[in-house]
Amino acid sequence: MKTKITTLLLIATVIMGCKSDKKTDIDTTTPEAAVVETVDITNMQWSLTTLEGTALETSEQNGQVIHFTLNAEDNRVNGFAGCNSFSGTYTIDTGNRISFDGLAVTTMACPDSKIDEKNVLSVFEMVDNYTVSGDKLMLNKARRAPLAVFTKSGLDSQPIVQKHWKLKTLEGKDIVKAENQEKEIYFMLDVSENRLEGFAGCNSLSGKFTLEKGNRIQFTNVATTLKVCPDVKVNEAEFLKIFEIANNYTINGDELSLNVGRRAPLAVFVAVQ
Repeated sequence: MKTKITTLLLIATVIMGCKSDKKTDIDTTTPEAAVVETVDITNMQWSLTTLEGTALETSEQNGQVIHFTLNAEDNRVNGFAGCNSFSGTYTIDTGNRISFDGLAVTTMACPDSKIDEKNVLSVFEMVDNYTVSGDKLMLNKARRAPLAVFTKSGLDSQPIVQKHWKLKTLEGKDIVKAENQEKEIYFMLDVSENRLEGFAGCNSLSGKFTLEKGNRIQFTNVATTLKVCPDVKVNEAEFLKIFEIANNYTINGDELSLNVGRRAPLAVFVAVQ
């Protein structure tokens, strides 16, 4: 009888152990509902508001707000770090995973900058995930406190984009199309690719642009074709210089002015429907 009781206890123990193992397997299985849905943060301008836990009164440095934009068309990032512009590529994976690669930075010196741009650029080197809350974007490293916080401003709502802007005046002088000029001088901003395109009088031009709050604008990587038009009386170099130095714009009705600082407009354009 004693032997039978011992045998029954042993069998019961084995059965309970099996049930316990099965329960553990079920509890540790990750449910599909726990997978984080990727939030789209592309084709928006993100301006810096908090860096390493410190809220900034303003992130404007050397005439621009510190910012970045992700171009969904070619997976490129463009931005301004406080003194220099930067560009590179980015990758976004499921679960709001993000990484940046091949960042290139211009080489300007800005000794009066109050924000060390090395700290800004290190965010893009360290970040491996992001979170979004309303109009705020947090770039994070693992589960630590955010490396930086940004606020968004949608580009497609800006009145300057998706319009054909014909040159009206340049450095205060009226512009008249020459008889043998192929077409009028103009530019357009394509929001789907953050792309600048236009015509400078002889050559076509292209490049990139970024927009910021307060009607701030920056043009980068501006290039032209290499045609020679000796009979066309137009100073392309003077026109192209606008895209190098303009940092803000104003719109009054159907007229657009590209400006630097608070000086008189570098150029005035009129919208063509």
